[in-house]
Amino acid sequence: MPTPVAAIDIRRDLVGLLPKLRRFAVTLTGDLAEADELVQSVCQRGIAKFHLWNNDGRLESWLYTMARHQWVDESRRHRLRPATKGSALEQGELAASGTHTNPVEANEAHQMVTSLPEGLASVFLLVDVEGHSYKQTADILGIPLSMVTSRLSSARLRLATQGHSRSPRRF
Repeated sequence: MPTPVAAIDIRRDLVGLLPKLRRFAVTLTGDLAEADELVQSVCQRGIAKFHLWNNDGRLESWLYTMARHQWVDESRRHRLRPATKGSALEQGELAASGTHTNPVEANEAHQMVTSLPEGLASVFLLVDVEGHSYKQTADILGIPLSMVTSRLSSARLRLATQGHSRSPRRF
């Protein structure tokens, strides 16, 4: 039996969104292994529930919202997960991006973003890295618009402070 066209499209689109989904999952979980499990689960659910997507808005926003809901559900089930050795900061993984940068600088930038307090990293990633509007970010994270602006301001301020505290490099 042939696969429906919609299922083929979602699978193709998911492949293109994997780096973005993974970055977002890392901001939620703080752990690469857990982020990968979350992404895999979201992809499976996205394919299974694609018929529920109303084609209103961006597919990635729908998947981000699904990831956030799933992470909240898992967190409730596993109340207060202990920090693991394999956190994103300790492994120093580079964020996937379309631009070529110095790997050392990319790693530092990734560490700076993932070191932000819970909630700030996700808002910063969605608005300043992924280009979502404040309204889309509020919808994805299930928070008021005013909280998006507040968290984004705090994240930018913290990142600017961290950037100024580093001495300029001389090559």
